Amino acid sequence: MLNDLLSRWPLIRQIQTGTDGTGSEAMSDKTRNLRPKHDGADVTRSICPYCGVGCGQLVYHKNGKLISIEGDPESPISRGRLCPKGADTYELHTHPGRLTRVKYRRAYSRQWEELDLESAMDMVADRVWESRERSFQETRDGETLMQTTAIAHLGGATLDNEENYLIKKLFTGGLGMVCISNQARI
Repeated sequence: MLNDLLSRWPLIRQIQTGTDGTGSEAMSDKTRNLRPKHDGADVTRSICPYCGVGCGQLVYHKNGKLISIEGDPESPISRGRLCPKGADTYELHTHPGRLTRVKYRRAYSRQWEELDLESAMDMVADRVWESRERSFQETRDGETLMQTTAIAHLGGATLDNEENYLIKKLFTGGLGMVCISNQARI
C-alpha cells in the first residue's frame, strides 16, 4: 500500500526511471489524458484578414463550430507567428458582442434598425447605380470622357494584386469611376 502510494509521486518515479522529470513520469492520470482544445477538429488553412502581410492561419472547426485559430507554422511568411490582431482572430469572430446583422440609420432618424443582408446589398447597389446614372459624363468639350466622379472606391490592405486588378477593371471600365485608391498606400 505505501509502496503503491509512493510510486504515484512524480519525484519517486523520476528517481526510479532516472529521467529528468519532464516526461510521463511527471504526469498524473489527469494530465496524461489532457488533449488540445482542437483535438479531433478539422483544420483549414487560411490567411489573416487584417493587413496586407498575409500571415498563414490554421482554422480549427468541428461540427460547424469554430474551435480555434492559430498561426500556421508552414507559412513561409509568418512561420506560425501572428501579430496581436491576427492572434485575436478567434475572439473577433466569436465574441458575444460582435454585430452579426446589418445596422442602418435612415436620414434624420435617431434609431438604428436591422436589415437583412440581401436588402442592405440591394440598397448599396441601387445607390451606386443611381449615382452613376445621375453623374456619368460621356463627353466633355466634344471629347469622349466616359466617367463619373460622384462615387469612389477605397480598397482594403488585404487585397492581393489580382483582386485589385479586377476591382480596377470593374469600377473604371464598368462603372466609369476615376476616384479609386487603396488603404495600403495611405
